[in-house]
Order: sequence, then C-alpha cells, then structure tokens
Amino acid sequence: MVKKRKKYCRFCVQKIKDIDYKDVELLQNFITDRGKIRTRNSSGNCAKHQRKLARAIKNARIMALLPFVTEG
Repeated sequence: MVKKRKKYCRFCVQKIKDIDYKDVELLQNFITDRGKIRTRNSSGNCAKHQRKLARAIKNARIMALLPFVTEG
C-alpha cells in the first residue's frame, strides 16, 4: 500500500491571516474546472482557512470577479 503525502495548509505555512476576495489568481487555485469550491481533503487546507477561503470565493462571485458556474 502506498502512503499518501500529508497535505499542509498553504495559508498556515505562509502565515497568511486574511484571505482577500480581490486576489482572484489565488482563489482560482481552490476552484474546480466546473466552478465548485474544492474540499478540505483535496486542497489540504485547515478548517479555519477553508471557512475563510469559502467566504472569500463567495464574495468574489457576488462582486463578479469569479463565475458561479462555467459554461462547458
């Protein structure tokens, strides 16, 4: 059986406290190709930062910086 490498929260490692909804390039890393928010298991975020990330993505969608869904 192959052991999976433990994923670390990118925000904890880089000591980022606030996730800005205007940083679209960062937020796009945590969205699937269909426009859904990636889960904690797939992104490797801790619970605290996953909640902040989800709120930032939702704010960016409301401000029309990110799409709600992608056409395809």
